[in-house]
Amino acid sequence: MKTFLTALAASTALVSPAFAELDLEKDELTFGFIKLTDMAPLAVAYEQGYFLDEGLFVTLEAQANWKVLLDGVIGGQLDGAHMLAGQPLAATIGYGTEAHIITPFSMDLNGNGITVSNAVWEEMKPNIPTNEDGLPQHPISAEALAPVVEKYRSEGKPFNMGMVFPVSTHNYELRYWLAAGGLEPGYYSPENVTGQIGADVLLSVTPPPQMPATLEAGTIYGYCVGEPWNQAAVFKGIGVPVITDYELWKNNPEKVFGITADFAEENPNTTKAVVKALIRAAMWLDENDNANRMEAVEMLSQPEYVGADAEVIANSMTGTFEYEKGDKREVPDFNVFFRYNATYPFYSDAVWYLTQMRRWGQIAEAKPDSWYDEVAKSVYKPEIYLEAARALVDEGLANEADFPWDSDGYKDATPAADIIDGIPYDGRSPNAYLESLPIGLKGEQKVVGNEIQG
Repeated sequence: MKTFLTALAASTALVSPAFAELDLEKDELTFGFIKLTDMAPLAVAYEQGYFLDEGLFVTLEAQANWKVLLDGVIGGQLDGAHMLAGQPLAATIGYGTEAHIITPFSMDLNGNGITVSNAVWEEMKPNIPTNEDGLPQHPISAEALAPVVEKYRSEGKPFNMGMVFPVSTHNYELRYWLAAGGLEPGYYSPENVTGQIGADVLLSVTPPPQMPATLEAGTIYGYCVGEPWNQAAVFKGIGVPVITDYELWKNNPEKVFGITADFAEENPNTTKAVVKALIRAAMWLDENDNANRMEAVEMLSQPEYVGADAEVIANSMTGTFEYEKGDKREVPDFNVFFRYNATYPFYSDAVWYLTQMRRWGQIAEAKPDSWYDEVAKSVYKPEIYLEAARALVDEGLANEADFPWDSDGYKDATPAADIIDGIPYDGRSPNAYLESLPIGLKGEQKVVGNEIQG
């Protein structure tokens, strides 16, 4: 837990022009997070005093898992939290726990990886082409994993992999990678929420910090997780990351900051102040070509934040990523917090998550394109974000040119070259996108029992 000393908070707030400007409805706040590198904007906003500059007295509390975190926000024990982007969307449409959660701030792009055990890696390697230096060619397709899965099946062994939550980016990214390589990752139905209907690879939930230990125990043969838990497997010598989500989908959206719609409605000025502080934190994390990243690494290595060794966190946070031990490559955009409008909550990002929920049966029935747009707009709130950004520009704390003032909330279509299966994504046409994917539900199809009908 991180808390501010009241005396320090009060003295700092008295000299803050932002504090005088906004009449805060609530100034004592508790935010939740999971121990992952991409909670960094919250830690930075705290440590750099950006929350204090807004007159906010903040406590940051690590949560045991994503469900506990979501329940805390819904129940009011937490005022907001670092969330999986799928959580506000799923809650709002009533998949799992039902509640209207919104996001006025996107926390980052990229930041995840898929890791396999050493034994699986050795079995994959003969299926992977190499560069002139003898190192594997990246990105590595799941086609290299398919013969391994088939071998396990012939031996009567289920091929188990871990992801962090049913509506997590990691679940959808792992499924995307598997499907792009011709492997069935399984379906959900209203009666069967395991996600393992018709699966070649059985996916199950493991909390992020427990991923390496679960892999080492042999319970799973691989996983998809955020940092630093892929690099932790490398340092422990128990696994090999085979692909990053940057290679899966260049500059894909990751976590969001989530609050209830009621909180935003009852506390509009407080919400704006929080977003201002988070934008400043994101700017600090990316400014001057990531010049502050080592300072951020030291911050995050503290036990109350991520609690992993600074060396492990730095392995990806500072612009590199290590695959096999010693195979460290430059990936300057592995973690992006502000560049490329990373903090703007784009409707098209929300729509992508919704298409993946539909693709795998979490959304059981077909929906028109208009439904995807309506849900995206009920959860993602760029209008709140832009109000906060405008205030920062007016205060001389941000540059006008750094924000997409004229956006309609939809990014340009992601080109085929930026996605591992060569299939472009346009958030304005979700059903056409679903039709373009060779594996997954499309049209009026639904899962009935153990089969797809329609």
